[in-house]
Amino acid sequence: MADAPLVEMKNVFKAFGGVHAVEDVTVHVGAGEVLGIVGHNGAGKSTLIKILSGAHTMDSGQILMRGEPVAIDNPRSARSLGIETLYQNLALADNLDAAANLFLGREMTTPYGKLDNKAMAEATRKVIARINPEFANLGTPVLNLSGGQRQTIAIARAVYFNARVLIMDEPTAALGLRESAAFKELVLRLKQEGIGMFMISHDLHDVFDISDRIFVMSGGREVGTRRTDEVTKDQVLSMIILGKQPGEESAEDLAKLH
Repeated sequence: MADAPLVEMKNVFKAFGGVHAVEDVTVHVGAGEVLGIVGHNGAGKSTLIKILSGAHTMDSGQILMRGEPVAIDNPRSARSLGIETLYQNLALADNLDAAANLFLGREMTTPYGKLDNKAMAEATRKVIARINPEFANLGTPVLNLSGGQRQTIAIARAVYFNARVLIMDEPTAALGLRESAAFKELVLRLKQEGIGMFMISHDLHDVFDISDRIFVMSGGREVGTRRTDEVTKDQVLSMIILGKQPGEESAEDLAKLH
């Protein structure tokens, strides 16, 4: 279905014992769109995204890609559908360089069954040049790289393996101001390539700078979704803290947020 969202989660429910971590949540993202997911700790954000990444299985609900139902039972099945995850810790091996990390667990081999280091290095150079032309430390162990450079490698890994959907968990948490600005430029490049992105973040400034829409959760449920250019930070805070929709909050409510 050409007009269907790139990926949609419909009426998703997930419980851990008697705790309803995600309850009847429906959310979607389009190609070249960034959806910011916000809410207090325990709101259900991480559980929802772990269902999409295959780390958790939902108890009920449906996941669709371009309108077609898909089954995501584990991280491998998510990756096979083009859903890649950028974890907060980036999931990199500190002692390995960019190419070794990019192909970790998915190495290229020669016809003789040996690692094809030359081919992996060349592929790494090309994909990193697409998303961060200034990156030059391809042979350096990632332990010695900056947070932004490490993040470039993690994103390059997702792009190389044909990510259609990128899940980002607190992507700017470990970055300085300059690297955060570079990350925002990188996101623009990913949008131009048609990649849809879910971004969990506690930093509303970053959410407003990067996201096209904002999805607010509380107690495992959706509070509301708004276009970023149609709400203020105070209104989103009101949704997070008070559970009130934009226009429902009073001046006194907004004053209490500061």
